[in-house]
Amino acid sequence: MRRNGGKRFTPAITVILLFGVISMLGDMVYESARGANSQYFNLLSISAAQVGLVFGIGEFLGYFLRLLAGVLSDKTGKYWIFIFVGYGMLLVVPFMGFTMNWNILVILILMERIGKSLRNPAKDTILSGVAENQVGTGFAFGLQEALDQIGALVGPLIFTLVFFLADKNGITEYQLGYKLLFIPFALLMLFVLYAYRKIKRNNLAPAKDHKEFRSERLKPIFWIYTAFTFFCTLGFVNFSVIGYHLKANHLLSDGNITLLYSGAMAVDALAALAIGKTYDWLKNKTGIKTGGLTVLMAIPFLTLLLPFLTIGNSIALIVIGMMIFGIVMGTHEAIMRSAIADITPFYKRGTSYGIFNTGYGLALLIGAALMGWLYDLNQTGIIIAFTCVAEAIAVFLYFRMIHMVRTNEQ
Repeated sequence: MRRNGGKRFTPAITVILLFGVISMLGDMVYESARGANSQYFNLLSISAAQVGLVFGIGEFLGYFLRLLAGVLSDKTGKYWIFIFVGYGMLLVVPFMGFTMNWNILVILILMERIGKSLRNPAKDTILSGVAENQVGTGFAFGLQEALDQIGALVGPLIFTLVFFLADKNGITEYQLGYKLLFIPFALLMLFVLYAYRKIKRNNLAPAKDHKEFRSERLKPIFWIYTAFTFFCTLGFVNFSVIGYHLKANHLLSDGNITLLYSGAMAVDALAALAIGKTYDWLKNKTGIKTGGLTVLMAIPFLTLLLPFLTIGNSIALIVIGMMIFGIVMGTHEAIMRSAIADITPFYKRGTSYGIFNTGYGLALLIGAALMGWLYDLNQTGIIIAFTCVAEAIAVFLYFRMIHMVRTNEQ
């Protein structure tokens, strides 16, 4: 891993920090909405099945379209167009505060997810290209996720503050919370512009080779890794179900639900930094670029705990479950993305992120829709059984993947 003399902040490190701030502001916009949406829709008398289905479709679109966006960004090399348009579409989130029409809200939710699908493969490609020869991809994505989750923590607190100051949890308060998100959106776009100029000025992104893009094939370990992630995520209990459960059963006030979500995002940030550094340390210790994948062992087992803890009636267990939720999310965001950079070449990386995220989004769609439907039927036992089967398959794929790493069968 190359270091750069005694300079504390090289251009590459500055750019990594900038991407972290961009992610932080982006999360302030959309994670605050995601922390409040389920409760808001409950006030509008929308069922858990409808909420789960729409969130599932949104997540699927947000990940499935990354395949198209990733391939197009690789083929054209116009990564920054995808980044600017994708972040610009976050403008729809504050506009959720201007309507109670379910059909319009569905469109806005789906547009926000489509924007994420456009920007993420290009952003991750640029970030991994800047980071891999400078500070390590595990640290870069871990730091980005940590800053990202500061936004995810602060964002929902906007709603919490509105609720506490108004001493009410009505539709008017929710709409004000959405409208306040215009402020972080404006700051976000200014930082995207600055990061673009910084990278162009210092020539930090690797050059693309179009010939290699056409000829290079993705390695078998990439497909095993993608399948492992699919089943890990399939059994993951989404916050759309957890938040709905807390609201429907009057287990916590609206302000405390968003506060609990913020706490989980704080855990996410700390976990991402620690796990990102561990990932890079394992790579250096083993001398194998894919050596850090062993850190993923805990994810299926932690995911398995979530339905037992988060959809019961014990507040203490729900709080513990949400902290585990944060650890799992931190690992998903930090390691599962940085690993792609270590098992794929730069010139196929947008495509790789697109394929990987399509599988991830499909898992979220099936998991969120099915769990929302089962929750409406009061079938929590089946939700638990479903999670157990999904995570058992993930464990099997994990050991297959680690065998490939240790025998260099990649």
